[in-house]
Amino acid sequence: MLLLLAQGAQPEHRGGEVNLVVPDLSRVTFLGGISGPSLLMGGLLIALLGMVFGLVIYKRLRDLAVHASMREISELIYETCKTYLQTQGRFLMILEIFIGTAIIFYFGFLQRLEVYRVVIILIFSIIGILGSYSVAWFGIRVNTFANSRTAFASLRGKPYPCYHIPMESGMSIGMLLISIELFLMLCILLFIPGNLAGPCFIGFAIGESLGAAALRVAGGIFTKIADIGSDLMKIAFKIKEDDARNPGVIADCTGDNAGDSVGPSADGFETYGVTGVALISFILLAVRDPVVQVQLLVWIFSMRVLMIIASALSYFVNSAVAKMRYENAAKMNFEAPLTSLVWLTSIVSVALTFILSKILIPDVASDTTLWWKLSAVITCGTLAGAIIPEFVKVFTSTGSRHVREVVTASREGGASLNILSGFVAGNFSAYWLGMSIVVLMGIGYTISTSFPSGIMLAPAVFAFGLVAFGFLGMGPVTIAVDSYGPVTDNAQSVFELSTIEQIRGIDEDIKRNFGFVPQFEQAKEFLEENDGAGNTFKATAKPVLIGTAVVGATTMIFSIILALTEGLNPNLMTNISILHPPFLLGLIAGGAMIYWFTGASTQAVSTGAYRAVEFIKANIKLEGTTKASVSDSKKVVEICTQYAQKGMFNIFLTVFFATLGFAFLEPYFFIGYLISIALFGLYQAIFMANAGGAWDNAKKIVETELKSKGTELHAATVVGDTVGDPFKDTSSVALNPIIKFTTLFGLLAVDLAVSVANNQGTGLTTAISAVFLAISLVFVYRSFYRMRIQ
Repeated sequence: MLLLLAQGAQPEHRGGEVNLVVPDLSRVTFLGGISGPSLLMGGLLIALLGMVFGLVIYKRLRDLAVHASMREISELIYETCKTYLQTQGRFLMILEIFIGTAIIFYFGFLQRLEVYRVVIILIFSIIGILGSYSVAWFGIRVNTFANSRTAFASLRGKPYPCYHIPMESGMSIGMLLISIELFLMLCILLFIPGNLAGPCFIGFAIGESLGAAALRVAGGIFTKIADIGSDLMKIAFKIKEDDARNPGVIADCTGDNAGDSVGPSADGFETYGVTGVALISFILLAVRDPVVQVQLLVWIFSMRVLMIIASALSYFVNSAVAKMRYENAAKMNFEAPLTSLVWLTSIVSVALTFILSKILIPDVASDTTLWWKLSAVITCGTLAGAIIPEFVKVFTSTGSRHVREVVTASREGGASLNILSGFVAGNFSAYWLGMSIVVLMGIGYTISTSFPSGIMLAPAVFAFGLVAFGFLGMGPVTIAVDSYGPVTDNAQSVFELSTIEQIRGIDEDIKRNFGFVPQFEQAKEFLEENDGAGNTFKATAKPVLIGTAVVGATTMIFSIILALTEGLNPNLMTNISILHPPFLLGLIAGGAMIYWFTGASTQAVSTGAYRAVEFIKANIKLEGTTKASVSDSKKVVEICTQYAQKGMFNIFLTVFFATLGFAFLEPYFFIGYLISIALFGLYQAIFMANAGGAWDNAKKIVETELKSKGTELHAATVVGDTVGDPFKDTSSVALNPIIKFTTLFGLLAVDLAVSVANNQGTGLTTAISAVFLAISLVFVYRSFYRMRIQ
């Protein structure tokens, strides 16, 4: 079935296989005679400029003023992050062996492609992994520059630099990430022969999905082991949050980058790539006319270029306004300029989408209305990228009534009512966000019913894919506001860990070398308030990414359905029904996998946190020292890395072998399974992410607004936050790449199964399924019973 992207000029349905080729892009001209390849070469140039934009900001951040005591801490954090990422790099090489074996077996043995073609496909899967890995590395380097620079800038006693520096670091990551992903996909489209481009897209997408899944899951486990281990010391020893004597704090800072920078950077890179591949596959599958295929392919990639332009323009305008309003202000609402940036980018993106669509595709298959209909469908997703964060803030912002309800409940009810109130916030948020996604997808579906008849199969599925694409319509900004959080969190820690207040003669030192008198109390206040804004905007990006996973998975699942039903043959479509028992059983199995994953990832966190707490309690020294030893801090990092690796290994191999096992069991069972993990995963992720966000910012209110650190109320909110930590930063966020990896790898797995069944009979596929499922059960067992606290 993967040959759906490999050979043939239009869909041919033979025994479940679909053969296609990427059409000649030069057969259609745009913009007064410019060919498709020439137009897309302009996109390559924009992508290169986007990379330059990101690198220029990176250099500017690196050159900002910073005191040596703070730079020393940020460099120590970076060194521990490097060690973690190097370990993850070796781990990814092992995981690639599993994926590479499947690719070689399918293309080399079943499809009998030439060796050089199989090698090229393998190379692009490795490029996909390296793409996710490299942007993750860039993210931690930028953030570890920005954290110390933000901490130092806060000493000037003005809030604006505390906002501006994290925002710049976020845009640096966002622009570079999206630009690299666009550049690589354009290279495949423009420079790889049409009969090979399709498999290369699939190989690339599977590779980046694998990289994102590993880095997101392992990073989420690492960061929450460290965070919980560090937080519980506040209760056990009545010390402040980032007390430099606590050897868990450096690990916590490393975890902020591993979980909140490395994971989201890789996840964002993969999200934009996989959503694009889903739409490319649909266009090549469901659109019959090669001319229309070219028009839609060039249009889709032009929209991807547009998101870079819209984000850059909006960022410059918003930055100018924010500087004018806040540069000399004594106080500022840190959330305000972030919110205005999201909405401004959304509006600019929508306007440019309609304008460029009118110019590029004024007439598609003799229809002069399709340009605005397609633009309107994308707009549903673009608006979702702005509306969903507003809904998230209702449940997670420090100004939210739900978050304040968590604080109020904690006054008399302690940790018990704190946790229950957070559950309420998470459940309500799942309802409202779910309904908003339904409404926006419903609008997209309604518009799709007016598409010209016969232009494509299943236009509603294309509309859903465009909605997912629209979610990402302001990509660099979405990544930027997500990356804002780890910088603000680390900046607060760097301030405390530097013990800068205790350095003899520090006032004179700073005045002599930097030209101002430090305002320590003011600085701490701004850093804590800004951390609350960072928590909120970290939370806003999570439902956007999980929403794209689910909506985009719809398009991928359609690709599998189209092949299995031989082009939506009515006789075979009856198998996609709860009246077909395997399909219904697949729906049930998918839900089971989501709940296994939630438990397994949390088990790794709880066991690792137990070991971290055990070590910290035995080795923390509170008398006669101002800082924990570097060796003790590195030992905590080692514990976090150890359990992150163990947890990820068990989780990945369970997902890998379960995907193969269910695909070989029965193809329509597998369709039900994929649909189920997408739907269960959507609501589980939204609930957990927003409940965790509510608990996190309830603690922040107690610390900043109520000034109640060290009280029983504070202890209750700390307990709630430690429950929310794996909710919001481990299990929920990792469901996004897990869903997409399963769906993408499912394209390969189900075709492997169908090919073996056609050649050898269903008896062999059933036996193979039993073996794969047995192996997956071994790792399910290990994920719980070999990860228990002994």
